[in-house]
Parts: sequence; structure tokens; C-alpha cells
Amino acid sequence: MAENEKRTMLDRLFGRRRDKTEPAPSEPKPSQSESFKSPPFESPLPAAEPVASQPEAPALPAPEPAPVPPPAATDVAEPQPVTPPAPEALPPTIGDTDGGHAAPVAPPGPPEPEPDLPSPSAQKPQNWWQRLTAGLKRTSSSIGAGITDLFTKRKFDAATLEELEDILIQADLGVAMAARVTEAVGKGRHDRAIDPEEVKGVLAREVEAVLAPVAKPLVVAADKKPFVILMVGVNGSGKTTTIGKLAAKYRAEGRSVMLAAGDTFRAAAVEQLKVWGTRTGANVVARDQGADAAGLAFDALQAARDASTDVLIVDTAGRLQNKAGLMAELEKIVRVMRKLDAEAPHAVLLVLDATTGQNALSQAEIFGKTAGVTGLVMTKLDGTARGGILVALADKTGLPVHFIGVGEGVDDLEPFTARDFARAIAGLDA
Repeated sequence: MAENEKRTMLDRLFGRRRDKTEPAPSEPKPSQSESFKSPPFESPLPAAEPVASQPEAPALPAPEPAPVPPPAATDVAEPQPVTPPAPEALPPTIGDTDGGHAAPVAPPGPPEPEPDLPSPSAQKPQNWWQRLTAGLKRTSSSIGAGITDLFTKRKFDAATLEELEDILIQADLGVAMAARVTEAVGKGRHDRAIDPEEVKGVLAREVEAVLAPVAKPLVVAADKKPFVILMVGVNGSGKTTTIGKLAAKYRAEGRSVMLAAGDTFRAAAVEQLKVWGTRTGANVVARDQGADAAGLAFDALQAARDASTDVLIVDTAGRLQNKAGLMAELEKIVRVMRKLDAEAPHAVLLVLDATTGQNALSQAEIFGKTAGVTGLVMTKLDGTARGGILVALADKTGLPVHFIGVGEGVDDLEPFTARDFARAIAGLDA
């Protein structure tokens, strides 16, 4: 009885709780039978719960992400080949201002001293003789090689003389000068072997003899203020550049210089002269393109007189010697300047391009008649193997040779000396 009472008590207690949740189990019999069968059902339910946990077996797709990383690894391998070309190293070289990246670019840094290989200009001849021989190398090599080939292991005879004369004519020394040299070489030397150096020595002596009377420096008279230099020549002879170099020389001597941009046909010539004026500290008188060149020369002379300038250099337009109208303009420039100074211009320099060869002879003749040329400046001797034209000019015209140019540098224009030129053209040492 006691056990029945306990069960009834428990049933009441549990029955009340179930009444709140499930009214059907309130019947006693079904609750006992269910309490029997509940253990087996409860055990399968937990078994079903692990089944619910089994859906977590989709962890099996987890191996799928594992295959995904391998492609990622291949992607990583791709950037590595991209890095070897190191195109990124190029930008640092282009932009030297990139600080951090400039360290790897430091290796190209040493090449910068190589562009500073204007040190070759340091290696380039420093004195005039070295620059002269370097500039005349093409001419001296042409003559020297011909003489060496002609007189090596060969006796001197009439045929040899003719061949020597041809070599000298090809170097533009002129027919008269070539005949003079071959005659001097032939004296007392027939039918014997002659050393090529001996022939070069004879050539140098004969050339010097012709050049010595015309090798005269341009003297700037101190009592002429301004000392007026008129520059004339054909197109491309190098007048404007020569003016700039002369201005630099006179400024280095402490003289005051004024430049007149008389080539009013070319705006580029005016600008070029202004640049030279800025570089040398010379005043420049210029007008608009197409302005009257004679009027500009007059104004420049007046300005130079007012400023007590030491040297006035007047540029003119390049003109062919066979153009009568342009040559008449030179005569007008001279006439107009003489209204202010009866002696102006004090020097008329004809600038000749050595590369023109024999044409320089006709230029000297016609410009001499028209503009009253008083002296010559020979330029671009470094650009030709026919530098002997200067010897032919001296022999034919007798005009003083004041300066020669053997390069583009300011120091590559120097007063002419006969001995140096003669030995350089013959390929001999000073």
C-alpha cells in the first residue's frame, strides 16, 4: 500500500507537470506503458541526435578548400616570375628623384661620371698645338699616307714626282704650290731612296715659306674707339659663331665689346648672336627681322661710340659671291658707317669654310672687290681632308690670315701661325 501511495504521489506530481504541457498523458495506464517503452525510444533519440551531428560531416567539403589553396600557391608563383624581369628597377633610373628606390639604382650612378666623360675634353688636347694637329688630322693623314706609300722602298724618279704632285693637288694645295714642293723635293735626290719623313720635312718648309708673309695677327688699335670689324661670307661659313668666339677672346683680354646683329634675314642668326652676347657679356644691337642692315650698322656704331666701346663686331647676312644685289648691300653698309667714321670698318674679315675647297678662291676674289676684305678667317679645317686650300689662298691672294678654326669650342679659334700650320699639315711634330 505504501508503494502505491508513493506512486500515486509521484503520479500526481508528474501528472500535474504534464497537465501543464501535455494533457493526453494524464491517464495512468498509458503513462506506465510509455514509461516502460520510453527508455528504448529515448535511446534511439540520442542515437538520432548523433545523426543530426553527422550532418556536420559536411566537414568533408573541408577537403575542397584544401584543393583551393594549391591554385593560390600557383598564383603566388606567378608574381615571382614577374619580379625577375625587374621592370620596377627601370622607373628608379628614369626618376632619379626616387629616394628609396635609388639605392638599387646606385649601380647606374657610376655611369653618371661617364657622361661626365666630358673628361674626354680633359683628355682632349689642352694646348693649341694639340688641338691644331687633331683638327688637321684628316688632311695630314691623307698627305702623309700618300707620301709614305709612295716613297717606301722605292727609288726617286720622274714618275714618283708626278705622283707626289697629284697627292698635293688632291689636298687642295693648288697646282702652283704642288709644283713648287715637288721641285724642291727633286733637287739632288734622283735615283736614290728617300725616306718619307724627309719628304714631309721639305713639304713643311715650302708651305711655311708661303704662309709666313700672310700669317698676321689682327691688331685692335687702341686709338680707334670703337674698333669696327665687319664680318662677311657666304651662307653657312660660320660667321656668327666666329663672331661669338672673337667676342669671348676680346672680353677675356678685358676689352668692352658690342655686337651688331646685321643678319636681319634670319631670326635664328639674331637669336644666336644674343646668346653669344649673354655668354660673353657683350652688348647686342638688334632689330626686327627684315630691318635695313645698313641702318642697323649705323645705329650700332653710334651706340658703340656713345658707350666708348672698345670693339664693335658687325654681322652680315650670308650671301653668295655671284648675287649682285646682296653684294651691293655690303657696299651700302660700308658707305653708311663711313658717315659716322670715315675709317670704318677698320677690318673686313672674310670667313671661309675650308670644306668648300677651291670655291674659296672665287669667294676671296669677289668679296675682296666688293667689301674691301682686309683679312681671312678659315673655319672648319677639322671637317675636311683638303685643308691645303689655305695654302692655295695665301699663295694666290696674299691676304692676311688672322685666325683659323679647328672645332666648335671657343678655344678652337686661334691666331694663325705659319710654322705650326705647316708642320701640322705635313704630319710632323712641333
